[in-house]
Amino acid sequence: MVRQFSDRFEVVALGCGANVELLSEQIAEFCPRVVSVIDAPTAGLLEDLLRSKSVRPPEILYGPDGYRRVAAFAEAQMLVSAMVGSAGLLPTLAAIHAGKDIALANKETLVAAGEVVTRAVTAANVKLLPVDSEHSAIFQALQGNHRKELNKILLTASGGPFLHASREELKTVSPEAALRHPNWSMGPKISIDSATLMNKGLEVIEARWLFDVPVDRISVHVHPESVVHSMVEYVDGSIIAQLGIPDMRIPIAYAMAYPERLHTRYPGLDLFRIGELHFYPPDVEKFPCLGLAFEACRTGATMPAVLNAANETAVHAFLEKTIGFYDIPAVIRKVMDSHSPCVEPDLDAILNADRWAREEASKIIEARLEKR
Repeated sequence: MVRQFSDRFEVVALGCGANVELLSEQIAEFCPRVVSVIDAPTAGLLEDLLRSKSVRPPEILYGPDGYRRVAAFAEAQMLVSAMVGSAGLLPTLAAIHAGKDIALANKETLVAAGEVVTRAVTAANVKLLPVDSEHSAIFQALQGNHRKELNKILLTASGGPFLHASREELKTVSPEAALRHPNWSMGPKISIDSATLMNKGLEVIEARWLFDVPVDRISVHVHPESVVHSMVEYVDGSIIAQLGIPDMRIPIAYAMAYPERLHTRYPGLDLFRIGELHFYPPDVEKFPCLGLAFEACRTGATMPAVLNAANETAVHAFLEKTIGFYDIPAVIRKVMDSHSPCVEPDLDAILNADRWAREEASKIIEARLEKR
């Protein structure tokens, strides 16, 4: 978006993990004032790489404090929050407290701390604009209508790579198979979440906070074509949907330019050529992670943070081939059963619950390994 609309947008700060090769290319092209990476050794590697390319380095920060400083950088007006997992929570809150508008692609921020984050957004009087294609669709479908007239949110899900697989087949699927999403190009963690339908469960919790809608008025519908990105139903029975090709640049552009629409170069949707669209109810027995997310959302308090942290730990173990596909929901189930939710948690309580859930999930995984 910045490359295409360089007269309108400027990158003043960047944060990444450890991909210093790509970051060095972005620094050379966009000339940010400050960047942050995961740790001190990675910062040293980036500095050496920039020197070898004769690129003038920006200020290079690292670690959690570096990410918070980048997110709250004084010259920035908007933070595009796209870190994977609950690691995005504290930088996003730092940006909110610094008065930045948020283009939110990091759903775990609202999953883990929805009430804390939305309260901070209200206090800082900043915009919280969704970037996920589903939540962008809901946001667009709500424009020009009274929120009190909203009846239901209808979230669509592609169904992932295993939509038509049997339970028996899913018991032995590999991480490589789970990473092959039919419609979207995503990172490994989100791709596995899509395969288990946990990604849709997390989106349910995110929608509950973004749009202030009770979870019982949010439903999930499998839509393999990924053309209808989501829908809203109004009290008069009308349904408004947002449709488009499956390309994340479109919702990113909408959030960055809101309330305007940018004249992008991307192809439009030829709905008449497609001809048919299909919708199915999700199979929560085959994909139990979706049911666990609904349960965590109904319980509230610190349970969504525990769900998310246990899932992140289990997904990592699956990607490392330490556990199987169906071990992911089994680990999450055990962690949730062991948790006593903290009612009306503050940020410290949420962070403590996150830490506890990761430790508990790791213990459960280790115990499963010892039984092999």
